Amino acid sequence: MAMKTSFKSDIEIAQASTMKPIVEIAKKIGLTEDDLELFGKYKAKLSNEVLAKIKTKESGKIILVTSINPTPAGEGKSTVTVGLADAFTRIGKKAMIAMREPSLGPTMGIKGGATGGGYSQVLPMEDINLHFTGDLHAITTANNALAALMDNHLQQGNELNIDQRRIVWKRAVDLNDRALRKVIIGLGGPLQGVPREDGFDITVASEIMAVLCLAADLKDLKLRLSRMVVAYNDKKEPVTVGDLGVEGALTLLLKDAVKPNLVQTIEHTPALIHGGPFANIAHGCNSVIATTAAAKLADYVITEGGFGADLGAEKFLHIKARSAGIKPEAVVVVATIRALKMHGGVPKTELAKENIASLTLGFANLQKHIETIKSFGLPVVVAINKFITDTELEVQTLLEWCRRENVAVALTEVWEKGGAGGIKLAEELLAVIEKEENKFHPLYDLSDSIEQKVRTIVQKVYGGKDVEFSSKAKKQLLDFEKFGWSNLAVCMAKSQYSLSDDPTKLGRPTDFTVTVREFKPSIGAGFIVALTGEVMTMPGLPKKPAALKMDVDENGNAVGLF
Repeated sequence: MAMKTSFKSDIEIAQASTMKPIVEIAKKIGLTEDDLELFGKYKAKLSNEVLAKIKTKESGKIILVTSINPTPAGEGKSTVTVGLADAFTRIGKKAMIAMREPSLGPTMGIKGGATGGGYSQVLPMEDINLHFTGDLHAITTANNALAALMDNHLQQGNELNIDQRRIVWKRAVDLNDRALRKVIIGLGGPLQGVPREDGFDITVASEIMAVLCLAADLKDLKLRLSRMVVAYNDKKEPVTVGDLGVEGALTLLLKDAVKPNLVQTIEHTPALIHGGPFANIAHGCNSVIATTAAAKLADYVITEGGFGADLGAEKFLHIKARSAGIKPEAVVVVATIRALKMHGGVPKTELAKENIASLTLGFANLQKHIETIKSFGLPVVVAINKFITDTELEVQTLLEWCRRENVAVALTEVWEKGGAGGIKLAEELLAVIEKEENKFHPLYDLSDSIEQKVRTIVQKVYGGKDVEFSSKAKKQLLDFEKFGWSNLAVCMAKSQYSLSDDPTKLGRPTDFTVTVREFKPSIGAGFIVALTGEVMTMPGLPKKPAALKMDVDENGNAVGLF
């Protein structure tokens, strides 16, 4: 397919592309039709049998793609992830992608989809960005089945002595709906249930999403589901799914959703798209099952962590990699001239103008993320995701800064040129993997106290001075110690826009203190969520959501989907 500069929308490019039958894509990674569970002609799930069969195969190299702190100017991390895999394919390497599934909330809100952009996309982008194979609906159903079963337990006598004031399990919906953040349920008299305060999370913030994404297989999924804490009893002791005895029912609802989804890029590189926890709330990585399966089926796997290296990459390295026994080979930090200028103080309306002074100030944000990845003992390569408004002087200024800092760097033009625009990045990665020693190690031990783990992340990853814990958080720490939860990983819920917990502090803020207002135990997932700032588990819609531009033509083709 000839690549050329185009001002077509992402969906126009996707709809003009020719997909191959998914059975043909599967052949590239040594799979047959019998290994697949087909969802039409261009989508499939990998069967349980093939997942078990490939476990003994040698694993390929896993490359993590992350970025600087995101801005409204865009970074294009998913676009680089897809284009990099296509570039590896172009230079003769057996490559695959392992990415997250998009949530309908941000898709119909402001963020957009998660299938890449331009000529660097996974297909069919319409399906992936909408209902796909129904995984998120299954997670929503399992989440709400648990809520219904628990409320029924209250109605039918409450044998577990659940304190209805201390129920922590919320209902879920895969939409941005601020009106559902706090609700009252059970009104209408004795036959309508037990009245209590409740609320909704967006589906991707449900612990079930995190559990599915960290489970090693169906058996592990059931075990993790059983450990989830849903409430506390009248003695203030945790009540779990296992106590309710419904882990089997939840696993049944998720038995197909746990299987990874196989699709393709515009250039027909195989891609596993599976799971999608938010990185500013949960751990922000696609499923362990998909990533490890891709590593068994390909020599190079390109995967990503949500938002910047302070969130998605930190959680990939501390939570996902440790849980799954993954050792990444190298990390790509995606940066754009536009975003760096915003971190240097330029408003979004002025980004098209050349501004070397502000660009140079913005380098501080990139530098911190590079330092963070190196502190984990991993090789790093900077990918400059090129925009058409970037001037030659701006590009050269960033390239020269990277060279002075002795950081591998590649100008990346995958949005415009597809895999051809990522060959330089692929070659830089291969050179770095060959040349630099991989000394991957976490920054904290699981035996550290929860307080110390949070402080380590704030000081070593964010560059902050210290942490303050609210009185509620301090009490929770004492309770968690008593319950035996202190040896779990920590998952920070923090603004994605800043290294600090204040989204207005761009660039590289210093001498700041992060406040943890409360903790949320995710025992099934295997981590404790530390809530900071104003991060909410149910987002709202903007004044003019993306849904206003969406439609469908008379032939059933999506319109306005990016």
